[in-house]
Formats: sequence, structure tokens, C-alpha cells
Amino acid sequence: MYLSLKSLPIVKLNSGLNFVYFGVAMIAFPAQAVDKVNYTKPPFAVFSSQMNDGLRGGGKYQKPVWNLHDFLKLPNWLTLNVEQRTRYETMDGCFRGGCKGGDQQIPLQTDVFLEARWKGFRLGGEFLDSREFGADEGSGINTNAVDDADFIQGYLAYGDQNINYSGIGGEAIVGRQTLNFGSRRLIARNVFRNTINSFTGARIHLTDYNSWQLNVFTAMPVLRLPTDESQLLDNRQQWDEEDQNTWFSGAFFELFDIAWNINGELYLYHLDEQDSANNATRNRRYFTPGFRFYRKASPAEFDFQTETIGQFGTVRGSTKESDGKNLDHAAWMQHVDLGYTFDIPWTPRLALEWDYASGDKNPDDNHDQRFDTLYGARRFDFGPTGIYGAFARSNINTPGYRITANPRSDLQLGVSHRAFWLASDTDSWTTTGTTALRDKAGKTSNYIGQQLELTARYDFNSSLNFETGWTHLFKGDFAKDAPNAPTGKDIDYFYVQSLLRF
Repeated sequence: MYLSLKSLPIVKLNSGLNFVYFGVAMIAFPAQAVDKVNYTKPPFAVFSSQMNDGLRGGGKYQKPVWNLHDFLKLPNWLTLNVEQRTRYETMDGCFRGGCKGGDQQIPLQTDVFLEARWKGFRLGGEFLDSREFGADEGSGINTNAVDDADFIQGYLAYGDQNINYSGIGGEAIVGRQTLNFGSRRLIARNVFRNTINSFTGARIHLTDYNSWQLNVFTAMPVLRLPTDESQLLDNRQQWDEEDQNTWFSGAFFELFDIAWNINGELYLYHLDEQDSANNATRNRRYFTPGFRFYRKASPAEFDFQTETIGQFGTVRGSTKESDGKNLDHAAWMQHVDLGYTFDIPWTPRLALEWDYASGDKNPDDNHDQRFDTLYGARRFDFGPTGIYGAFARSNINTPGYRITANPRSDLQLGVSHRAFWLASDTDSWTTTGTTALRDKAGKTSNYIGQQLELTARYDFNSSLNFETGWTHLFKGDFAKDAPNAPTGKDIDYFYVQSLLRF
């Protein structure tokens, strides 16, 4: 499904999830997190039916019932949307290095989007306030959870849906913006996470509507400030800044319906990172090429997705100023899933999945093989993040299965079960904190454990939905016995949230 460039970039919704736009938000049904797959916020709602790894939804167009634009009787050339999300989450037990006990927090996210349109021009801005209540010094809070009162978008765009009568549409966007391409494993606009990645730069989007689309961009990542934990706990406001010493650029090309309803993607990204006053880095200088083929889910048919990503360049071993040694970096990642949607009541879908992301083989050599997911999202593959976030796309080997169903058009259910091993038994379980669990000698078993996730979402109407989920981590030998591992108690994580749009 495409959107006219008269109002916003032409977007093909192809991330391998089920999505519904409700006003300013795109919703991914709860087996994956709610995620906004749009280059800038859209002025109206559309639906793209049945994507690969999400729960199926009702598939109907709906404008928010409680609509601020109509209530204020704003002109058609102006868009105003507000959304507010409140989540309660609790975790019993812990898995990070040196931790004790559990945690509970209440993340709040408030988003305001405003856009004016005139002929082919669009001028837009987006204000985000992300706060975390209930956190303390033992919570390990960071800028993934808190970004107090700041702008994540401020852009000027010009588009023409038929350039020189060629049948090709195009748009150029400059300024601060969010990016969201392909499967979202490398570049994503976050949603389950309480803060959202944004970039300042330029992007060009071209499309031959029924054949292909191309995105080319170059941008500086925006640093969320402040970074000091005590200031984050106090919800201290500081304006975000572009990291002027880091540039992220690339090209993303997609072909539609190559054969048998199969789509293909080919892309190349380049990251050139250097230290700045507010950001000590590992000086990552990566080229990341990849390709993906996928077929969307459809009743009584098989669907699939396969994505292969390589990564080459150099990186430092740490962020320390004294560490000036570049390590040769060569890593890779593979995702495969195969699903079938049954044409029966509840339209259940069963999918088998496998993900592999390489890890570092030898901590003492001059090489680094740990895959880096760049600015991607992970909720839809590896379960909830928030105060949990047990797994990331780095040093893992994980098969699993997923079942999704729709008992009614306003209710979506999901079950996901995965087993996890370290890809390299001498590298870290990368999500286990600053004192990450790692056995450099590789003598501990590389089996981390199993994760079971149950999710449900109810759409009260097109302006309000409720979502809940429970995740249990059955700890394996590595999670129990690795150096600095916490007690062997399994983990229970639970969340419930509301999302209001108007």
C-alpha cells in the first residue's frame, strides 16, 4: 500500500509485521511490539494487511474516534496529532551481571506531531516526552528509557508523485527525522522502547509505484541528553544534540513482486563514528551490506522471510580515551522464518524462526567478530525490552516458533517460544550490563536458556487500545554459572499498557 507524495513520503509497508496506522501511530500487534513504521508521522490512517511475523488484525481503515484535528476544526492543510502511552512493568529476578532482586517501573511517553502542507511542500515537527517513574539507582536507567521534553523531528520536505511525467514519484527531506527501513533490524523507529532514535540530515526517496523504491540518506545521529544517571532519575531536561563527529549513511533498494508475490531488498549502510564531547565511542567504522527476500502472510498459504547481513571495518575494543587500537571487524547475521496461516476461525498462524548473530571468537587477538545491529529494533524478534530486554542481535544462536491468532477483529493473541545459545562461548551475553556475563576461557556451557512469551491486545476503539504480556526466562547453564552471574532464579517479566491517540 502506498501513500500519496502530496501529503507524505510514498511508503510500502514491508517490515514483516502486521501494522495499522491509527492517527499518528502505527501499531504492530502484540506478539511483536507496537512499532511505528513511517518515515515521518502520517496525517491519516491506513492499513496494510497480514505481514509475516505479527498477529493479524481486523484490517480496516479507521480514523481515531477522538480526533483532535476535527474537534479543533483545523484546516485540511494542517495536521495535529497527540498520543499518550502509559505502561506498568515489573520483573521478578535478574540476569545481568552482579544484579540482585527484581524491579518495577512506570514508563510514560507523550508525543505531539504537527505538520503543515502546501502544494508539494511539508513542514513538520514532533515533540516527545519520555519519562520513567519508580526507577532508582539500582535500575540501571539510561537514555533508552528517558528523554525529557525534546524534539525528535523538525523537517522540510518536497515531493512530486510524478516527476516530469515519468511515472516515478520522489521526495527530498532535510532536517531532523526518524528513519525506518525494511525489516527494521538495522534502522528502526522504536515504539516499545520508551525513547525513539532520530537523525539530522537529508534523505531522498524515489519509487516506481508497482516495481521498486529507493531510499538514499546521510545523517548525524541525535544524542539523547543528559546521559548522567542521577540527572535521568531526576527527569532533568537538556536539549538533545547531533553527534557532529559521527555520520551514518546508506542506500536501501526494494523490488516488489519479483515472482510469486516475493519481494526483495538490497542495501548498504556506512557508519563513521568518532568521539565527541558528549559521546565516548568505540570509533566504529563499518560497512554493512545485506539483502532480504520475503513473502507476506496470507490465508491458506505459506509465507517466509530470509535476511542475510554482513559487516566489515574497524572498531576499538572499548570507549576508553586511552584505547587507540583499531581491531579488524568482520561479522554477520542471518534470519530465517517460515510460516503458514490457516484459513479457519481465528486465522491462526504458525511460524518457525531462527536467528544467528556472530560473536567475538578470541578476546585477546586483533579481530572483532561481534555483530552490531546499528540503530535497529529487536522487540519483534526477541521479546520485550523495557526493564527486561534479555536478548539482542549479537552473539546469539536462537531457534524458535511463534503462534498468533485473532479470536475477534479487536483482539489479538500471541505465543512465542525460543531457545538461546551463545554463538561464541568466549564472548559476552551482550545484554547483561556493564559487567556483562562472559567466560573468556569458554569453559562454561554456551546454553543461556529458553524464553516463553504470551501477549494479548484489545482495541477498545480506534483511539484507545490495551496491551499486556508475560515473559518467562528459564535460565540455562550459562545464565546460572558464568562468572559474575546472579542467583539461578528464573525471570518473570510482566507489563500492561494503554495507548491513547487523538
